[in-house]
Amino acid sequence: MEFQFAVLSDPHVTLPQTLLSYPGRMHMLEVSVAALEVVLDHLSQLDLAFLLIPGDLTQHGEPDNHAWLGERLAKLPFPAYVVPGNHDVPVWDADGHSIDWRTFPHYYRQAGYGDTDQLYYTQVIHPGVRLIALNSNTFDTRGQLVGRVDPAQLAWLEGILAAASEPLKLVMIHHNLLEHLPGQSLHTVGRRYLLENRADLLALLRPAGVPLAFTGHLHIQDVAEFQDFFDITTGSLVSYPHPYRIIQVQQAAGRTQVRIRSHRVTQIPDYPDLQTQSREWMAQRSAAFMLQFLMHPPLNLAQEAAQPLIHHLSYFWAEVAQGDARLHFPQLPEPVRTFFEGCSDVGPADNHLDIHLQAQGGHSWQPSPLG
Repeated sequence: MEFQFAVLSDPHVTLPQTLLSYPGRMHMLEVSVAALEVVLDHLSQLDLAFLLIPGDLTQHGEPDNHAWLGERLAKLPFPAYVVPGNHDVPVWDADGHSIDWRTFPHYYRQAGYGDTDQLYYTQVIHPGVRLIALNSNTFDTRGQLVGRVDPAQLAWLEGILAAASEPLKLVMIHHNLLEHLPGQSLHTVGRRYLLENRADLLALLRPAGVPLAFTGHLHIQDVAEFQDFFDITTGSLVSYPHPYRIIQVQQAAGRTQVRIRSHRVTQIPDYPDLQTQSREWMAQRSAAFMLQFLMHPPLNLAQEAAQPLIHHLSYFWAEVAQGDARLHFPQLPEPVRTFFEGCSDVGPADNHLDIHLQAQGGHSWQPSPLG
């Protein structure tokens, strides 16, 4: 059996009348609709089985943005499946600007939520393929949104996995399940992109033979692997390098090959060279973000020591975001140099990759000839 599907993430749909200004933001909300239309036009020319979008569908949960996207996805020639990100259900109760979690499923009845008002669901989306779509947004006792899968959802998932018989089971969730940067769980900036109780979730998924999870949130291209489990995170359509993925699956004789190929939006109206313009946009607005890296663990620099180093790191996040980073900062002092050069990618490849899944585990991977 052979089929292909697509993944795009964090489109942050922002209709012009809803655009708000966030000083210093490195993502380009202004291009959200145009970039998404370019991608959907390309995908509509392909023979796709389905499309996955792992969250941050909107700028900040605006009803108009959710309504537009739900209607747009319903018009595609293939089914689309979504889950909420932290920007989609940012408040417990609707506040006149953002929807609440109770309302979210109503916008996406044709994108996975056809028969549920929960924020999670499961469906057989292709012969022999089950999608498990999870909600990673939980409000704590202070009313703050955190990345967790709540106990009721974990219990539901355990039952689903016990009953599922499909040869290929895919998970989609917004927060990352594996680290995509060295020491991510130890760093104040990186930790907030990880699912807090990812160990509990992985303890259910891995024994059940779930090999792949599709995540977003971090706005970078990266594939992380841990003991035959792969977390494939896809960068944001409103951030450099504006990527999306087309994934081909071939199944035969107990063996599954997953061929990942990444694409970029290169131009839209008003941005004829989107890649260059977007990379510069990110570099020019990276100072505050890089200051957090320098002043928090493990570096813990004082601000007066960190400030002179920032200009050397203007393109750091752009290099990481595009995936397959090879970082060199000879002008930085130790241990700052070692820390940032240590964020170079060490495999698997992030953009073009072949993953070979065995029925009994023992998965392997190799960079594609394009990698």
